[in-house]
Amino acid sequence: MSPPADASSPLGRLLEPAEWSAAGIPLLRNPREVVRGLYERHRPTRETAVVAVLDQEERLNASASFPRRSAPVDGWVFRNALLAQLRRVIPHDLRRRTPVRTAVLLYCRDGGEAWTEEDGAWMWGLRDACTLHGLRCGAYITLTGAGWQVLGEGRGGRQPSAHGVSTVSNTVDAVDASYLANGHGGAQLLRRAASL
Repeated sequence: MSPPADASSPLGRLLEPAEWSAAGIPLLRNPREVVRGLYERHRPTRETAVVAVLDQEERLNASASFPRRSAPVDGWVFRNALLAQLRRVIPHDLRRRTPVRTAVLLYCRDGGEAWTEEDGAWMWGLRDACTLHGLRCGAYITLTGAGWQVLGEGRGGRQPSAHGVSTVSNTVDAVDASYLANGHGGAQLLRRAASL
């Protein structure tokens, strides 16, 4: 295991697989169902990220998909992109003593199932964005031509895969009407979809 990199440099803003595993990320009870649901809702293409907020029963509260901007691989940039999407779809939980909702990230990319520095930067970004939005950091899932994989857990499947989609997606969904009815939504959440 390599020593932790300096967090002030772009190369330091990433998590190695061992650091991710040691962070105590909660396991998804049914990752196949979560992946399939996010895939069907957003139809991600190559270099598309899907961030989703799940409640304690792993029901989807809100989700957003967005293309990765052409920028250097940097966890800080990814954190800012994730935080912007989270702020668009769901109010923060910073007033709670402990997080009750969990954010997960599905990233569609080229290449194999093995961990990459880009994955490490997304992991760093997800963990930091969750802290800043009052959420529990959940699973990081890659979607490649070979299928999907929950990094750090070794769980995965062949379907869905990155080869099954044909259109670019940039979608924001707020899905749980009971969330608004209970007075949690300060601003009215809207379901929006736009294609690039």
